[in-house]
Amino acid sequence: MKLDVIIPVYHPDEKLHRLLHGIERQTCQPEHLFLLHTVAKGASTNLDWAIPESLQKQAKVIRIEKSTFDHGGTRDMGIQLSDADVILLMTQDAVPLHGNLLESLVKTLEQDEHIAVAYGRQIPDRKSNVPERYTRTFNYPAESVVKSKADLPKLGIKTYFCSNVCAAYRRKIYQKLGGFEKHIIFNEDMVFAARAIQQGYYVAYDAEAVVRHSHDYTCKQLVKRNFDMGVSQVCYPEIFQSVKSEREGIRMVLKILDELAGRKEFLQMWKFITESSCKYVGYQLGKHYKWLPRRMVMRLTMNETYWKERKE
Repeated sequence: MKLDVIIPVYHPDEKLHRLLHGIERQTCQPEHLFLLHTVAKGASTNLDWAIPESLQKQAKVIRIEKSTFDHGGTRDMGIQLSDADVILLMTQDAVPLHGNLLESLVKTLEQDEHIAVAYGRQIPDRKSNVPERYTRTFNYPAESVVKSKADLPKLGIKTYFCSNVCAAYRRKIYQKLGGFEKHIIFNEDMVFAARAIQQGYYVAYDAEAVVRHSHDYTCKQLVKRNFDMGVSQVCYPEIFQSVKSEREGIRMVLKILDELAGRKEFLQMWKFITESSCKYVGYQLGKHYKWLPRRMVMRLTMNETYWKERKE
């Protein structure tokens, strides 16, 4: 299968350099590497410092004005630039752990023509905090799985889970389903995965395709991020109303607290409870954003552009 890689870029740091060197070492090489570089008006898009010499010919930097960036629309624009059978989407801070990342994801897609997308495993950075490490382990276990509509009664919201931090899309199915939602605040990967599942396609989790990726968000950032998540779920009731996400979140919190208690890491327990509370507050505020004054919404969101362009 012909493969292209697409990476949205915004204020890149050394992780982008490490990511691209990880691509350079892959056993399966992309034909094209599209870097969708979001910048403020008049700013430089030069990424020569990050692109290895061996990838210079494949690499193409596409300028995206900050005022026009959209989680779904910008990624879709990148995909439309490609004519590859498989398009691998990554974020700029996802660093391949091994040289078989691309090969493994392509092989997973080849297992069944009904697999619309295969996403990889995320393991935390070595310096990440303890709650973040447990959260990544919970969401990205060591066992691969292929999910279908038949899994909804058992897995619930997890059936739709997919992360384009590192996800390979089968172009034919992507185009057939209309691609990512445009003008979406958040969750474009999960919304697409849900549509694929509902249309009878599969979503695969490939535990052998591993990237190092994690965050150390502040409480304020957690509130904002989960506010946008709550808004995204309200905007797509046909997907999220029939499968509740709170139950899965509670299950994760209880499991991680139990593990932390078993290790007597009480300080980390307090930190995790605090972070989980911030996530829950942000999520609930997002689900009820219609009751909030506009000024408060603008202070709670991570994506001000979305609200400035929102028609309602």
